[in-house]
Amino acid sequence: IMKKINIIYLLPEMKGASGGATVIYNHSLKLNNFKKNISSSVLHLKKKFLYKIETSLSKKLNIFKNQHSGWNPNKMKVSEFFLPSKNWFDKDINLRKKFSLNKNTDFLIIPEIWSHFSEDLDLKKKGVNYGIFIQGFFHMNSTSNFKKLKAAYKNAKIILISSDYNLKCFKEMFPEFKNKILRINFFIDSKKLKISKKTNTITYMPRKLHDHSQLLLFYLKNLLPKNWKIIPLENVSGSHLIKSLSRSKFFLSFSNLEGLGIPPIEAALSGNKVIGYTGGGGVEYWKEPIFKKIENGDISNFGKKLLYEIKNYKKNWIIKTKKNRLKLERQYSAEKEKKTLNLLINKISKLYNI
Repeated sequence: IMKKINIIYLLPEMKGASGGATVIYNHSLKLNNFKKNISSSVLHLKKKFLYKIETSLSKKLNIFKNQHSGWNPNKMKVSEFFLPSKNWFDKDINLRKKFSLNKNTDFLIIPEIWSHFSEDLDLKKKGVNYGIFIQGFFHMNSTSNFKKLKAAYKNAKIILISSDYNLKCFKEMFPEFKNKILRINFFIDSKKLKISKKTNTITYMPRKLHDHSQLLLFYLKNLLPKNWKIIPLENVSGSHLIKSLSRSKFFLSFSNLEGLGIPPIEAALSGNKVIGYTGGGGVEYWKEPIFKKIENGDISNFGKKLLYEIKNYKKNWIIKTKKNRLKLERQYSAEKEKKTLNLLINKISKLYNI
């Protein structure tokens, strides 16, 4: 009988839509349909009731202020019935209901926010193979215990990294682990996104850097032409998001300390001119004429640039930038994602002599 390898992704329960979780759900779904001897599932964890109270109180009372030890996996349990909202992720993912690992068949992929779990759970000692998925360099400091953190990366079999920016930072920090890196791609489905009849609307997401977006709105209050509207996209369904982006001409990016912001890409593929912050990881796709960069916090320049672009917006802009959008599509194509997932399977298979 052929041995079946289970690739298990760890994730917290997500209250709202998250680009990082969407990438993991999609990867898990695709890995499930790759080869007969590979299965993949997502294991959601949540804090036990008393642990929830403990962390809530410690925040309020500022206990352990200088003692950031990260989440404690031994005080967590499996979210057996958690499913992302259909508004956010409408495909059926394979959910794992138990947190018991078989060293002969299970390969665990831990998000960077929980990298220290590998040490807390003694995975090396138990002989369980694992990898760490870095989607945001900015979330790597999951504990102030640097010794534990370094051991987690040292004992990992593979370090999955999803953007050039994360890759650069990791190689600079841990040059000794560079041979473990697998640059993993993700797919943005441009067929889902639409370009409709454009209206004089500007969209943005208030979830990130709320203070910055409010300051920019205040700056524009007296200056924005009366026939233009700024629409916030918050707690909206996937279909509403697609419709709004398809009709708006500009998207304002307030990306903040991110491994790779996905909304600006989706906005660009929906025919928007994107103005704002790269958020770090966005530098790999932030190219003219579609993307206009603003330094983080430069509200005055943000406002001036937007007003200039509104005034000089050309009707044929969508047609003129078609080639740029096609290039962006290819950067995040299904083929590129498939290629890197195939590499992941090959690397994992070798660990189990398959």
